[in-house]
Amino acid sequence: MNLFDPLTWAAESARWSLFARTPLDLVAQFFIEPDSAAAGVVPAVRMDASESPSATRSDTHAQWLRGTFTHEDEEHAFRLYVPAAHRVRALPLVVMLHGAQQDADDFASGTGMNIVAEEREYIVLYPEQSEGANPFRCWNWFKPIDWACDSGEPAMLLALTRAIVAKFNADETRVYVAGLSAGGAMAVNLVVRYPDRFAAAAIHSGIAFGVADEPLSALCAMRDGMGRVSLPETVAHGLRTRAVPLIVFHGDADDTVHPRNSEQIVKMGLHLHDCQDPPTQVSTQDNEDAHRHSYTRHVFDNGDDEPVVEQWSVHGLGHAWSGGRPQGSHTDARGPDASAEIIRFFGRFALDTGCERGKCAAPETRDHAEAQPNE
Repeated sequence: MNLFDPLTWAAESARWSLFARTPLDLVAQFFIEPDSAAAGVVPAVRMDASESPSATRSDTHAQWLRGTFTHEDEEHAFRLYVPAAHRVRALPLVVMLHGAQQDADDFASGTGMNIVAEEREYIVLYPEQSEGANPFRCWNWFKPIDWACDSGEPAMLLALTRAIVAKFNADETRVYVAGLSAGGAMAVNLVVRYPDRFAAAAIHSGIAFGVADEPLSALCAMRDGMGRVSLPETVAHGLRTRAVPLIVFHGDADDTVHPRNSEQIVKMGLHLHDCQDPPTQVSTQDNEDAHRHSYTRHVFDNGDDEPVVEQWSVHGLGHAWSGGRPQGSHTDARGPDASAEIIRFFGRFALDTGCERGKCAAPETRDHAEAQPNE
């Protein structure tokens, strides 16, 4: 099959999968045409009865909820983990965006995020992509509608997040987003377009902003990590856009989303933080145990002793959640525990309550020369 023949592409693309078990399977979850939807009012949220939570603690006040909400006349499903501490104070919220061929239960089980959330007292929201929007349940990230301002799936996800914050009285200064693969790419779209809504973000095996605007360029970016990043304008009304701190995980043996995509996300983050020559801390862990992956960790500083980007390169890890659990798909228990490290990183950041919302997102885009991080 010739991937670059338009007729062949149209005939074959629907059967391919980003979360494929082999590199030849690799496309459709990222590339299905999304339904267009403009940003609407905060949707009504409907919750089912509580079920047993996916956490190690047996506190009966913790809740594992199933819910639906309506946005632009479309109904969307989600799962929500609410720890017991919700009853006594406002808690931070993490939005977890699953990868292709996954759903909320699979993603929660595989990442073990509910276990960490109960221990560290975080609410966790798991939006679910529908098969109607994408037959492989993949978030549509690459089409212009899904990296434009106030449109597409990012607008829907933001509306859901705001509704959950309001319904459960979450701390709106501590709202975070994390995603795997296509979910990681969508998390990038969210924090670049809505930097005044998310205090920090975690991107696992994802892709930088604006590297593709149609299927072939998206496929190329996934395969070689050499797509050209196109960011929104960083100046609006004379003010520079707030930049969101990032923690980035990627396996150096990933043959689905090339590890160079991780480097691009890091460079993008440093560019947004205006870090031209950032101080860098490097730490490594070499495991002689064949059953554990070694890793290299870079922490990039903004020059004021504040870490703004943290990069984990897990040696030998493929396209899988590092330190995940076998109960879920696309996990590798041999790596460092990404869920625990993500929550540890999130705990450093909160939004400035004096931020003037509405001055952060700018509608135009531009190409930029990427700043090179120090090694």
